Amino acid sequence: MNLLNFIVRRLLLMVLVLFGVLCIVFIIANVIPADPIGALLGGNAPPEVVDEYKKKLGLDKPLAERFVSYLLGVLRGDLGVSFRTNRPVLEDIKKFFPATMELAIAATILSVILGIWLGVASAVNRNKGIDHFARVFSILGVSMPVFWTGLLLLLIFYYKLDILPGPGRLDIFLTPPKRITGSIVIDSLLTGNWEALKNGLLHLIMPAFVLGYSATASIARITRASMLDVLRQEYITTARSKGLEERKVVRNHALRNALIPTVTIIGLTFGSLLEGAVLTETVFSWPGLGRYITNGYLVLDYPAVMGGTLYIAFIYSLVNLIVDIIYAFLDPRMRV
Repeated sequence: MNLLNFIVRRLLLMVLVLFGVLCIVFIIANVIPADPIGALLGGNAPPEVVDEYKKKLGLDKPLAERFVSYLLGVLRGDLGVSFRTNRPVLEDIKKFFPATMELAIAATILSVILGIWLGVASAVNRNKGIDHFARVFSILGVSMPVFWTGLLLLLIFYYKLDILPGPGRLDIFLTPPKRITGSIVIDSLLTGNWEALKNGLLHLIMPAFVLGYSATASIARITRASMLDVLRQEYITTARSKGLEERKVVRNHALRNALIPTVTIIGLTFGSLLEGAVLTETVFSWPGLGRYITNGYLVLDYPAVMGGTLYIAFIYSLVNLIVDIIYAFLDPRMRV
């Protein structure tokens, strides 16, 4: 019963968070000194055409009335119609979100594997070469801007060395696999398009690393701190005194317990990668939701910006909810 109450409280909190995000995004989009009609029609459009478009898009109504109308639409699953594409925003999200999800999953896998390995290696070899390398790697990961890292990798590995493909999800001369899920990798596997699979994986390497670099650094530091704490425990000393190999002590006894706080933040990391994909997708011309929102912002496409932002906030909140439930199930103290 305590767990059920905990879930209900988290659901209510999630609803409040999403409502707050909706209010903030709507207010910012509608009070900034910009003219979406002018951006859509141009500065020389006749006044009667401008008035017609304002009426068509509902921009002639008072702000409070537009907010209530937008809120009711969201509750019905209607995020509005994009000014730029003239399609429902929800349809655009379904089209572009699989690319963002594919990139975020690849970045999460990369950051988890590399981050845990670096954290364990630096803890076991404290104050040695690998520890100093992991420390510098982590500092750079949390301090370097995403766009700068992306441009640097493109300059080195694409332009200079020519060992990795450039921007985009596939080379322009390759035919994409038949769309089933929207993921190049999964659709290539399902249709047996091995050439597209190989090319898609190569295109994933740089943007996934750039997107997951900061998360890798965070996971490495948390894993290192947790491992150092576990390695000081008495049961580790007992295992060593029994003559067990250091590798088995670390793998079988220390790592399992040290990963508890690391596993907790993996879900949160995945959610943050989804919302942090905007700059990465822009640098690498990745046709995902982040780039869709950016393009909408550049042309003052408010429905696209508001709908995309709200959708990302929903996914992020949902991931946080799942992580909280799992953690509460594992640790009853979290339910209080």
